Formats: sequence, C-alpha cells, structure tokens
Amino acid sequence: MKKSSRKKLLRPTSSMVKQAVFNMLGDIEGMLFIDLFAGTGQMGFMAMERGAEVLFVEKNRKFAQAIKEKGGKVIISDAIKFLEHLETKPDIIFADPPYDYENYQKLIELALEKLNNGGFFILEHRKGQNFGAERVKTYGDTALSIWRKEND
Repeated sequence: MKKSSRKKLLRPTSSMVKQAVFNMLGDIEGMLFIDLFAGTGQMGFMAMERGAEVLFVEKNRKFAQAIKEKGGKVIISDAIKFLEHLETKPDIIFADPPYDYENYQKLIELALEKLNNGGFFILEHRKGQNFGAERVKTYGDTALSIWRKEND
C-alpha cells in the first residue's frame, strides 16, 4: 500500500519532455541549474551529465535522501521558501510542481526575479494552463512554459 501511495506523489518527466528541454538549452556546461520539486532528481541528473552545477530542491525527505545517495546536492525545502532566500543567480531553473499546485504565480514571479540575466525558467505543467510565458511547448498532456530573463 505504501508504494502505490508514494508513486502517486511522483509524476516523472517523460523522456520526450526531458529531451526537448535539453535540446532547447543546448550547451549548459558550467551553468547553475536548479531542479525545483526534484522528486527522483532525473532532470537535475541529466543536467549534471551535461556538465551543469546542479542544486536539487525537494521537500520530501525520502526523495531528497535518495537524490543524496546518488550524489546530488539537495536542499530539503519548499520551493517558494527556497527561492525567497536564494542569494545566487542561477542560469536555469526547472520546476515540475504537482499538477494541482496552488502557488504557480508566486513561483513564476520568484523564479524570474532570481534568475541570472539571459537565464531560463522552465515550468512543466498540465496542458491547457496559461501562465503568460514567452513560449509554450506541448507534449501529450504535458506543457512546458518557457521564459528567458532579459537584462535587469
């Protein structure tokens, strides 16, 4: 019973979406990539494979521990609280909150505020939601809203 309820907490990013994200980003070697709502950490680990410095943010302690055991640097925190206290300027923020997440607007506002100039904020969400992103790409029932931070 625990395994099935635990699986419901996760909605892994599909292979097609992962590939699309990294194709769009291109060379990310040496960049700071933040994986919000990290879950299993698959997006962050793909970024690490491509040479990015990755910081995983996950509030579920069991998921965070599993990421640590695989060699990831994890902050156990709520994504909003993490962003509110973030002092460095990441180049890429990827967020994959639960589809029923209630703080999308605050998340978007904080992510865009914290990004480095020229940085990307990529939000994975359910198809059909509109957050005013510059670009939206749809893959089945999943959509990616993409913002690029212009100079302050």
